[in-house]
Amino acid sequence: MRLLRPHEDVVEGRVRGLADQILLDGFIRYPILVDSRTLVVLDGHHRLAVAKLLGLRFIPAILVDYDGDCVSVSSWRDGVTVTKDMVREHGLKGNLMPPKTSRHRVCFEVPEVRVPLEVLRG
Repeated sequence: MRLLRPHEDVVEGRVRGLADQILLDGFIRYPILVDSRTLVVLDGHHRLAVAKLLGLRFIPAILVDYDGDCVSVSSWRDGVTVTKDMVREHGLKGNLMPPKTSRHRVCFEVPEVRVPLEVLRG
């Protein structure tokens, strides 16, 4: 998990709320999405922050070919343009974008995995 490179910051209040929900459920419901070439996190920054907060060693992840047509990026924010190159650059340099700047879409349905916390603790 320590090799993963976030490109966006998180909202701390949302991290705490999500942590409470994950602890109550006893599992992480959905995997994060990660660029297979650079390990830049594309989606799931709040889940990653929760995993770190809870001291988990692992997090469910789907590695994707970010250069392929299956993944597209836009912004949640009006008037903001986000490109794949920008996402990679921010992730690789550790210069985090504000929370919820990028919006990634994939050409497949992200499966619900429900991986128990005991497994993720290692």
